Amino acid sequence: MPWNDTFECMPVVDLQKFQLEKLKETVAYAYERVPFYRRKLEELKVKPGDIQCLEDVAKLPFTVKNDLRDNYPFGLCAVPLKEVVRVHASSGTTGKPITGPYTADDLEQWTECMARSLWSAGIRPDDIAQNAYGHGLFTGGLGFHQGATRLGCTVVPTSSGLTERQIMLMKDFGSTALLSTPSYALTIAERAEELKVNIRDLPLRIGVFGAEPWTIAMREEIERRMGIRAMEAYGLTELCGPGIAFDCEAQDGLHINEDHFLAEIVDPGTFEPLPLGEKGELIFTSLQRRAMPMLRYRTKDITRFRRETCACGRTLLKMDKLSGRTDDMLIISGVNVFPSQIEALLLEIPEVEPQYRLLVRKKGYLDHLVVQVEGKKEIYEAGAEKRLEIEAKVSGHIKGMMGVGVEVNIVEPKFITRSEGKALRVVDERPKHLR
Repeated sequence: MPWNDTFECMPVVDLQKFQLEKLKETVAYAYERVPFYRRKLEELKVKPGDIQCLEDVAKLPFTVKNDLRDNYPFGLCAVPLKEVVRVHASSGTTGKPITGPYTADDLEQWTECMARSLWSAGIRPDDIAQNAYGHGLFTGGLGFHQGATRLGCTVVPTSSGLTERQIMLMKDFGSTALLSTPSYALTIAERAEELKVNIRDLPLRIGVFGAEPWTIAMREEIERRMGIRAMEAYGLTELCGPGIAFDCEAQDGLHINEDHFLAEIVDPGTFEPLPLGEKGELIFTSLQRRAMPMLRYRTKDITRFRRETCACGRTLLKMDKLSGRTDDMLIISGVNVFPSQIEALLLEIPEVEPQYRLLVRKKGYLDHLVVQVEGKKEIYEAGAEKRLEIEAKVSGHIKGMMGVGVEVNIVEPKFITRSEGKALRVVDERPKHLR
């Protein structure tokens, strides 16, 4: 049962008519109110009136992350600041942060999208939702808070960190839903095991995880350790935050909130649109956003679309679980390597923990990949010979499945810093001029 069957189960023809109407409005609105977009459209000799069908979205300019940084903080804002009721921002670890201003109507739309996401995951008004996403400028904490509040849940806004307290509150309050990044869910599970707390015996039954890429193997690991259903929420600070796409009980692809976001797949090399079913880079255009409309934002996420009526009854376009990001892709010995591929293979090795880090180094003129992964306690303590054996097993598995040679280091338990938010999986140790 959907939260909003008017749009979630709308016949595709009617939904696409609605999208076209909103696309025309958005392009005209951005042209009139955002000088950046007016200039970009004029450079391409495109007028708002040129948008006559959904395929005409390909005539519009792309927007990239640097465009948002170059126009920091409010150069892309389409309304005066007196109409902005909230501002979120990315972490800004690689330069100026990405800002996301919201009008009151934008917040209402976002809350609606989050309510759909959480309802689809199986969360209901009688749930006690422990919200362990970071609260503040990051969109996760308040985005999930709004959605859970709209559903009528009892919300426990723990934010991230203080893991032992998270576990105590989970027990004492009887939390039935956990909202966090997937890596932090594993951190909670691991610490609970150390404290002799069996999370599987607690009322916790469901988790909604997002904000970082994670594999199906990681989902299965979380479900096994915590005894819950691990559901996914997808979003971007640049578009609104979480709530763009979401899991349902079928766990067979993420439904896109198509009445709010027009989605495309393009070839990451040529940027030409790709037909339904082909894998490429995910592009979004906002359809109802007022404070900061977004035309053809390049997410750099790699996925593919499916158009089918889901077993849950929703007709919304489905996107596959992300297979990687174009900016995370490593080229090792001529082979394209995504961290998510390495993660999935590591989780198939029973002697190691799901805690890893990829170090990119130079070996002569070639890029060299070192996989650091924690060994199980008994494996690490068995000595150097046993560690060498498992290192050979892991590197052989990666070589056999991906055709690329990597160096594997089995490190001691707790060697890799635990995540309380987004996990740092790739460390580039190459000299900057050789990257």
